[in-house]
Amino acid sequence: MYKKYFRQLSFGLLSLALTSTAFAKPIQQDTLLNQYNVTWDMPGPTSAQSMPLGNGDIGLNVWVEKSGDLVFYISKTDAWGGELKEQKDPWMQQGGVLMKLGAIHVSVSPNPLAKSTTFKQILKLKNSEILVQEGEGKSAVKLRVWVDANHPVIRVETLSGSPISVNVKLDNWREGITDTVLNNQQNQIAWYHHNSPNADPHLANLTFGAVIKGKGLVSKDASTLQSGKITSQLISIYPLTAVTGSGEQWLSKLKQQVTGMEKLSLEQTRAAHQQWWRQFWNRSWVFLQGDEQAKQVTQGYVLQRFVTACAGRGTGPIKFNGSIFVVDNPNWKHDGKPDPQNADFRAWGGQYWFQNTRAMYWPRLMAGDFDMMLPLFHMYAKILPANAAQVKQFYKHDGAYFAETSPFWGGLQYMGPDVKPLYTNHYFTPILELSMMMLDYYEYTGDAKFAKQTLLPIATAGLQFFDQHFGRDSTGKLLLDPDNSIEMFWKVHNPAPDIAALHAVISRMLQLPATLVDDKTRAQWQKLYSILPPLPVSEDRKLLLPYTGPQTAKSFNSENPELYSIYPFRLYGVGKPDLELARNTFDARKQRSKGCWVQDPIQAAMLGEADVAKDYVSFALTRKAPDLKFPAFWASGNDYHPDEDNGGNGENGLQQMLLQNDGKKIILLPAWSAGWDADFKLNAPYNTTIEGKVLNGKLQNLKVTPASRMADVIDMSKK
Repeated sequence: MYKKYFRQLSFGLLSLALTSTAFAKPIQQDTLLNQYNVTWDMPGPTSAQSMPLGNGDIGLNVWVEKSGDLVFYISKTDAWGGELKEQKDPWMQQGGVLMKLGAIHVSVSPNPLAKSTTFKQILKLKNSEILVQEGEGKSAVKLRVWVDANHPVIRVETLSGSPISVNVKLDNWREGITDTVLNNQQNQIAWYHHNSPNADPHLANLTFGAVIKGKGLVSKDASTLQSGKITSQLISIYPLTAVTGSGEQWLSKLKQQVTGMEKLSLEQTRAAHQQWWRQFWNRSWVFLQGDEQAKQVTQGYVLQRFVTACAGRGTGPIKFNGSIFVVDNPNWKHDGKPDPQNADFRAWGGQYWFQNTRAMYWPRLMAGDFDMMLPLFHMYAKILPANAAQVKQFYKHDGAYFAETSPFWGGLQYMGPDVKPLYTNHYFTPILELSMMMLDYYEYTGDAKFAKQTLLPIATAGLQFFDQHFGRDSTGKLLLDPDNSIEMFWKVHNPAPDIAALHAVISRMLQLPATLVDDKTRAQWQKLYSILPPLPVSEDRKLLLPYTGPQTAKSFNSENPELYSIYPFRLYGVGKPDLELARNTFDARKQRSKGCWVQDPIQAAMLGEADVAKDYVSFALTRKAPDLKFPAFWASGNDYHPDEDNGGNGENGLQQMLLQNDGKKIILLPAWSAGWDADFKLNAPYNTTIEGKVLNGKLQNLKVTPASRMADVIDMSKK
């Protein structure tokens, strides 16, 4: 079957990007998308020059060494190694280590680069594959790498104009934490990492690794496979993560998985893989035209969405500090001294920080990438019961909250009034913002099962916590004290983010249909809503404040908590009351840094401040790490590269410039800046898509699906 398949390929590089003849005519945005393929004409030489690839769970960092060897790191969203107590960085000692599975070298002999400098490496976005050409003429070798969108398998294909020998080698590169490479594996490589039974119970006995196979590949040693003289070769790599008592049990599970996949038709799986990516790119798009900046911002937006798709459908949420695409960091320093790190390391470690994690998920709504939001929701849904039990134990009341910083299995520490103030102590906001995001997800998708099983348990527990954990003031209003105003102000009185969150979430919960909420629960929410304190404002009523009372608290971070009522809680914005108050507050903000987790691009857009939004969005979506080659591997900022906060907030800001929602209202071009044209398709609540073109600041070719939603559209470009 494979020989027949390879005979159908011609030797032109572009012919490697085959498209199934069963596919419909390319969608309208194909031509625009292809402009943002990433092309390099020089090899590596290191992981710093890698391209990302993935199927939502399995990720690759792919590069070519100067020798011509194709090299890639394999990662997986659930490959959690045991905690590393010997790490100097304290954050790497908590929450597990999201490790690489290993490194693979693919080399060919004779080396096509020995007599030619012709080289090309292309990331083809439409089909999510990397194509490599080395050499020219009959000595040319072409390689295609892709990770099946629908199955846990990595494919590497080689094609040459004359007979070559292909060598596949597992590079056991990890120092200090050796993986087990299995001996006596006939014509395959098998290896795994097994966490000790004595590790944290949530990590104990977790086993991850892979098997490498290929028809005609023969074992040279336990870590190496080699072909005879051939003109085409298929290499398949099958990763697996499982909780097992031993490596033998893990291998037995993997063998069953591999046997099933080997029965599948390569051609059919390729067609299904391409079809998955075709429908992904058809969910939404934003392509800017105008100056060079417009092109670069589009590139950043497109590639950030691609990187998210490569890592967004796995067992766990995307890690803000590098996702699954961290690379070696030979220039890392600890306490000012050189401390080179391999690709298992990430600053801020293995824990999830909600404030950072959310940045990648808000823009999934307008992008229509709803499937990629589910790992985030599922993780917190699993955490909820144990956290609720701890709240009951600590405080003798109902409800739950999520710590700002926690491993994927959650957990809380006692945070009574007597506990010392600190960045994430007395910080209870995450469950409210997650509820807000889940309400949006339900509003966009109409998924009643999700609302019953995930949204309602989490949101109800969060509201119960705030109702029962805090007292009342002399007027009977809810009194949030002590309570952090995010990480900026510690143990203050009635912080703005939590008040804004309670107003936003409860008002929306009260609007849920009777099929989801009974009268008793609704009455409890209504009672809580009636005693919410107002947002803190200055005495002259011209500015929103970060907390209530004299503004004497010391600041400890670089955030603007008073602006949380704009985003993420949307009490103020275009078309809403008191817009001038919100704009004055935004214009008077003290913290004005750009990039990373900074929310200014989104808040500026939501207030209709088009030029400010454009400035911040442009910064975020062009802020490449200087030591990494891929255009959307963002600079570390306050995190670690590639910083996913940076790209997520850039996506969100650009979307908000084009489209905003308020209830059923769809507001188009609420913050569009002069100098950019655009082709776009975005999603809106109630299973709606909005497609159109912006030309010279005016909206054209508007298409609303379903058409009945056209009545809810407000075109700001007409004003």
